Amino acid sequence: MVTVIDPQLAGVSGNMMVGALIDLGAHPERTAEVMEEAASHFGGASVEVSEVKRSGLRATHVDVRADDSLSIGYMEFLKRLERISHPGIDDEMLSMARAVFHTMAQAEATVHGLKLDEVHFHEVGAADAVADVLGAVFAYFDLNLHRDTVYTLPVAVGGGTVSGAHGRMPVPAPATAEILRGFPVTGGPVEAELATPTGAALLVNMVRGYRRFYPSMEIQATGYGAGDMDPDFPNVLRVVRGSEAVHHDTVTLLETNVDHLSGEVLGNLFESLMDAGALDVTLTPVIMKKNRPGQLIRVICRENDHEMILKHLFSETGTLGVRILDRKSTR
Repeated sequence: MVTVIDPQLAGVSGNMMVGALIDLGAHPERTAEVMEEAASHFGGASVEVSEVKRSGLRATHVDVRADDSLSIGYMEFLKRLERISHPGIDDEMLSMARAVFHTMAQAEATVHGLKLDEVHFHEVGAADAVADVLGAVFAYFDLNLHRDTVYTLPVAVGGGTVSGAHGRMPVPAPATAEILRGFPVTGGPVEAELATPTGAALLVNMVRGYRRFYPSMEIQATGYGAGDMDPDFPNVLRVVRGSEAVHHDTVTLLETNVDHLSGEVLGNLFESLMDAGALDVTLTPVIMKKNRPGQLIRVICRENDHEMILKHLFSETGTLGVRILDRKSTR
């Protein structure tokens, strides 16, 4: 299976990721339960999942309400993370959640010139961010996306400036820019923060790599996660899932038996059939009637070429008949 995360219009945030995965098919009630359980270790949060419209496009919105004033050191944060206990959360999910928060902590340490144990989470350490990360990770595994090949398209980051714990910062925020290092980004289409550190950290930990365009795939499901704003464009994160596209070419197999052609003529026949457009030619020794030695000539060609190859066989060999079989070739 192939999954494409598409943040090229409206960016990516934590609750947009959760909403898109729920819209794709993850269980909404269980996801909300996991989010509230995770947030309870960081001050608590309430979660509401609803259907909304953004510029006329239907999407799933996940509203997380929590106290965002918590400031906590990274090491203490990890200890609290280990206390999370819910039947739906296993060690593999917690491992991925730790990786997401490590990505954010490392970005904060890099842009502020700190060691990891000196990093303090502010907004991203609040209960709503914890809820978003654990909710997104749970939904990711609930859909078995960890077994898929997951790509991202270029990330819209927005523009202008944004206020945070460290004052006003340019968009993308320094931590977001650090997290997305190595990934393609685009500015706009509005003066607002479209890609958040939480959303960016989830994205880079979920994907194998990036594509500038959708890969060749057969789409089976699409999910839309709504952002909080409702501007004049669809403020949604889209996640598309499907199977790798398999192309089928119909080829034709032509067969005929001959017992009157010399080795020199057969050799020239091989070359002339390939020049005429045959994909493959084989000559197999066979025993024909009255125990005469002969050759089975087999020619594989494209369906559209078989009439021309057929005429070539009759004219070059003088055979009285040719067997025609259709086959499907997958590539």
